[in-house]
Amino acid sequence: MQVTFVGAAREVTGSCHLLKVGGRTVLLDCGMFQGSRKESAEKNRVLPIQIGEIDAVVLSHAHIDHAGRLPFLIREGYSKQIFATPATRDLCAIMLGDSAHIQEKDTEFLAKRRKEFIEPLYTTRHAVRTIELMVGQPYGTTFDVVPGVRATFIDAGHILGSASVILDCTEDGVTRRLVFSGDIGRRGLAIIRDPQIPTGADIVIMESTYGNRDHESVADARARLAQVVRETAARGGRVLIPAFAVGRTQELIYSLHELHRDGAIPAIPIYVDSPLAIDTTSVFEMHPDTFDQTEDFVRKVAELFQFDLIRYTRSVQDSKELMTMHGPMIIIAASGMVEAGRILHHLAHGASDPRNTILIVGFQAEHTLGRRIVEKRPVIKVFGEEVQLKARVEVINGYSAHADCGELASWLQAVRENSPALGNVYLVHGEPPAQDELTTSLTAKGFSVTSPAPGTTVTI
Repeated sequence: MQVTFVGAAREVTGSCHLLKVGGRTVLLDCGMFQGSRKESAEKNRVLPIQIGEIDAVVLSHAHIDHAGRLPFLIREGYSKQIFATPATRDLCAIMLGDSAHIQEKDTEFLAKRRKEFIEPLYTTRHAVRTIELMVGQPYGTTFDVVPGVRATFIDAGHILGSASVILDCTEDGVTRRLVFSGDIGRRGLAIIRDPQIPTGADIVIMESTYGNRDHESVADARARLAQVVRETAARGGRVLIPAFAVGRTQELIYSLHELHRDGAIPAIPIYVDSPLAIDTTSVFEMHPDTFDQTEDFVRKVAELFQFDLIRYTRSVQDSKELMTMHGPMIIIAASGMVEAGRILHHLAHGASDPRNTILIVGFQAEHTLGRRIVEKRPVIKVFGEEVQLKARVEVINGYSAHADCGELASWLQAVRENSPALGNVYLVHGEPPAQDELTTSLTAKGFSVTSPAPGTTVTI
């Protein structure tokens, strides 16, 4: 039994790991690399293994850095099963289609403006075929992936449909349990249930995105959101929120709805300016069975994502009209790391206005515009043009859907309490400083921890 760490090894994006058991190969995630555009584009076109050698794919959740290269596999000839939860499959149907559309438009733009042709990583046709190959498996149901590998999804508490994957691998009559954490969520997040703890693990592959940082509490994040909205509205400005279309946008809508009902924010319009986020919100509404029924707001409010302040702007014309409007407002738009999407137009229009606030509510990878905003660089580039960054920049980490360093340690400690044979822990999905600090902390607690470099193969 071997595991090869292909992507999200000593970095955050590009999640992809190869599991080899009894002559079969299973791909755990096949995510897109993000960050430096040239480097990412090159890495995204390199397959981790020959297509014919992949026997199945198991997908932890729908975020593009975990699922974004699946249509590329299809383009290269993959035609076998892809296992995911039903909600992940439904989210991928819109997310991968959107990703394909963006790439097709980028190719069209370059051909027209620069007279150069760069083939898209994949097209809409490949995204559609990807969904056709997806097999939905509900939480808690054990299923056969390939001969010798049985899997069970449990709720990771990260986004809708997200899963930690329990893999029971049998070779030469011996069964070992590998747990792939996926992205671990936090206790107390809005809408989503708390993470489940896997039992009986022999080996763990664990994410480490925030391995060197603590988040503020969810309650503090809610209070700070209200404060930012009140202060910006008092200045007559806009709150511009780059947000991931999946998960973060819905959490923000939920929180703003709750704050409005409590009278904690002024009655200013809230615009969700992202067709992808609008479609994603519809998918959330299709899966209320996955919501956390311990939350009062979930139990009491039938329409979590519909209230009198909220406006969903789907068309380009509606989006453009926002630029001409006056008065305080909140605009939530993709992308989460400020690398594409309508948020760029809002920043080009509003980043230089000191009345406005740019509110960052998620992780910003290296080399992204979002990271440069967090660093409060005096000048940022939007659409290749320099823009003075005079708007206030606020960062609220309490809305992160990733466990922080303390929560990661608590999750792993809970796994160990239920797993007397726990051996090696492999850290993935984290930048080196985060992984190194988390390794030191976990080693002091008696865990055997390593952070594999890209391409590292370990024999279990």
